[in-house]
Amino acid sequence: MSDHAVRRVRLVISHVALYLVAAAFLTPLVYMLATSLKPADEVFQSPPSLFGSLIRWENYSETFEFLPFGKFVLNGLAVAICGTVVVLVASAMSAYAFSRLRWRGRDGFFLVFLATLMIPQEVLVVPMFMLMKWFGWVDSFQALIFPWAFTAFGTFMLRQFFLTVPEEISEGARIDGAGSVRIFTSIMLPLIRPALAVLAVFTFINYWNSFMWPLIIINTVDEKATVPLGLSLFVGQQGTQWNLIMAASVISMAPTAALLILLQKHLIRGIATSGLGGR
Repeated sequence: MSDHAVRRVRLVISHVALYLVAAAFLTPLVYMLATSLKPADEVFQSPPSLFGSLIRWENYSETFEFLPFGKFVLNGLAVAICGTVVVLVASAMSAYAFSRLRWRGRDGFFLVFLATLMIPQEVLVVPMFMLMKWFGWVDSFQALIFPWAFTAFGTFMLRQFFLTVPEEISEGARIDGAGSVRIFTSIMLPLIRPALAVLAVFTFINYWNSFMWPLIIINTVDEKATVPLGLSLFVGQQGTQWNLIMAASVISMAPTAALLILLQKHLIRGIATSGLGGR
């Protein structure tokens, strides 16, 4: 077999493998979308079918009538957006300090800071709850945003990007009279926009999908619940509204999908240049 034929066979095999993987990922999404349009009594009908006897778009409106799901979505958006902004600001500033500013004990302190990534979130839940109680933030939006906004992941990621920027750029700006703050805001931040986009997407998704911490810290669920916590309320003593859960799940995917589409260009560049693409 010629080299051209071998390459062609490999190309066909790789395409088939990609199609199979894509099908494996898309199948649950298609089932979720189809179930969200079924009547309640046909979700578990026998024999099973992908689509119901009729398409009930009313399931989506009933989602907002069965529970204050619109408020849950707004709460989730507020928490995710505010948390993402705080993470971007804190991570960018700390990453710049760890990469460009020279101060005593910088590298040792960074290693200690980086070591916090090895601590599971479950271990921190109890002390974090006690800290929120001391602040008087239990059952508040502040408690949903700030405890997890100062992690080492964003700092480490942005620090690696800052290190790829040639030192001559900042040195030239210093010669022209720019200080550290001016260099950071006017030169460094525009150069790492792809990295900021990647971090923004990861952070938004983490806040948006967080379930355990809101479950612990929020008491007035009807007022301050986020989307994952709100989805659990569709399971009650009178049964589980599976068609409404699926409809609510489809709605909950919209913000993250919109964010990915909006930042797609920067996201691809950021992943490619950060080494997250497997290179």
